[in-house]
Amino acid sequence: MKINVIKELLEGRVLCGEDHLDRDVYSACGSDMMSDVLAYVKDQAVLLTGLVNSQVIRTAEMMDMVCIVFVRSKQPTKEMIELADECGMVMLTTDLRMYEACGRLFTNGLTGYGESHE
Repeated sequence: MKINVIKELLEGRVLCGEDHLDRDVYSACGSDMMSDVLAYVKDQAVLLTGLVNSQVIRTAEMMDMVCIVFVRSKQPTKEMIELADECGMVMLTTDLRMYEACGRLFTNGLTGYGESHE
């Protein structure tokens, strides 16, 4: 799924990485626990989280993720946005809660790592 499709499905606003909205992502992870992200997520994924700190960007960078979506209207700091931009990531924010955001992506064909969706 293209990141620009994710943006539309989640009614998201781009915070950085607008030049990379045509990238593909192959799976998604919704978590506020970065230890779970480290344990289960593979590359080319999108991370949905309500956690707003620089560890989110560092974790996503380590896992070769290409997009972070902050749910519940969470707003990262200017420093976080700059760090994500330096890493070449797309950063979005949405008013949706985690449950609905993940549900919209799953319903439209974006699965978790290792899962298939007909």
